[in-house]
Amino acid sequence: MYYNEETTVYLNGKWLKAKDAQTDLYNQTMHYGNGVFEGIRAYDTEDGVQVFKAKEHYERLLYSAEKMHINLNYTVEELVDLTYELLEKNGLSNAYIRPLVYLGANMALQPTEEVNVFLCAWEWGKYLGNDMLNLMTSSYQRPNPKSCHVEAKVVGHYTNSILATTEAKQKGFDEALLLDANGNVAEGPGANFFYEKDGVIYTCPLGNILAGITRATVFEMAKELNFTIEEKYFTPEDVKGADGAFFTGTAAEVAGIGSLDNVKFTMDWEDTMGAQLARMYRNRVSSREYKSFDLV
Repeated sequence: MYYNEETTVYLNGKWLKAKDAQTDLYNQTMHYGNGVFEGIRAYDTEDGVQVFKAKEHYERLLYSAEKMHINLNYTVEELVDLTYELLEKNGLSNAYIRPLVYLGANMALQPTEEVNVFLCAWEWGKYLGNDMLNLMTSSYQRPNPKSCHVEAKVVGHYTNSILATTEAKQKGFDEALLLDANGNVAEGPGANFFYEKDGVIYTCPLGNILAGITRATVFEMAKELNFTIEEKYFTPEDVKGADGAFFTGTAAEVAGIGSLDNVKFTMDWEDTMGAQLARMYRNRVSSREYKSFDLV
């Protein structure tokens, strides 16, 4: 699904066939989850292949590594250059890119001196598909921000996401909506959440969520469209019966939501502000308008 016999990957300064890449089975990331990663997209634009907000993604990767006490000896510029080289070697234009920073062999609960950098890419459609999503309020909460750095994109944090998504699908829903420790809406398992009501778009503040790069892009686009976005705390009951809702994320892009806990949103998706933002997003990443996104 992710690679074939010809796929090339980057690992610790070398270009290898994916089938030949190896790792130590005693690595700390595999055993304890201490590693960091990113999800990035490239698009085939009118001016060739462009990586969406590469600089911002790699700045966040370095931030995540720092928070986890991982010494990542790469600059943003080096990582961006390697990403374009990765795409060229694999003949990819519209692609999903996965940088992974994982640690060496260590069964102690401290970071290792050995730091491994792995880059791969593959063709991947919208993670949540194109149909309207039916959500359930998850029984799982987002991790308490005093327990870890929830704003960092850490490998181990995604066990929480796996549990929430699995529960939702087992109960017949498409995806989950997680709350914070205070019972307020936080985000989806792998995407930030917005809802709209009476001409205003709402989303929760930073603090209990990943600071999404697509989330920030939606703020930029909303400003251009004179849409009001308000950051505030809200509960699932505040969301139910709203006009519309959507998820944002690099893998998901801008994904429309049809209902929460079987309570449908009142407007047709195509008539919502979220749908306008979704169309604007798709147009920008595939045309020369991508330049306003400060793509590297």
